[in-house]
Amino acid sequence: MHGKLKYLQEGIACGDQGALKELYRLLYKKLVQFAYVLVRSREISEEVVEDVFIKLWSRRSQVMNIQNLKVYLYIATKNTALNYLSKKAIELTTAPFDYLDIETAEVGASPEQLMITAEMLRKMQAAVDALPPRCKMIFKLIREDGLRYKEVSDILGISVNTIDAQMAIAVKRISAALVVDLSPRVRKDAAKGKNSAV
Repeated sequence: MHGKLKYLQEGIACGDQGALKELYRLLYKKLVQFAYVLVRSREISEEVVEDVFIKLWSRRSQVMNIQNLKVYLYIATKNTALNYLSKKAIELTTAPFDYLDIETAEVGASPEQLMITAEMLRKMQAAVDALPPRCKMIFKLIREDGLRYKEVSDILGISVNTIDAQMAIAVKRISAALVVDLSPRVRKDAAKGKNSAV
């Protein structure tokens, strides 16, 4: 992926619109989901990301100065979304991560993933939803968007150690939520040899 992004970056710098379209195709959906976490509107999220790509194209002569194109686009999306919030709803800028709606990644078709039941997915979704706002944001960027700790550190402006600690919290809470635990009543009934519908 990194090599492909570098190739597209070079194409954009040379004025290749096809390279811009391919970059757009690769990252548009993830950037819109990221923006949505901040602005809570699908339409505005799309506008934010389109604005980011328009600005990237308008500054294509300087695009080779960007060290990590993916991180740059996430930061630009975050800044554009926060600028929107500051203009339209000043009160939201103090806590832009308080209203998160993170969906778990879609289940693929591998045998391991097919073993995940709908009940487990429901429990996992509930556990992700219950995470503290910043923890939820970090979990999404790493597990769903596939970013590295260092990239998330650059995007959110926090240390890698903080990200590591937040991911540990997220994984611990989600794992705990997925543990099947019989209620005391069911255990007591089972101990007495009663038939219990579980």
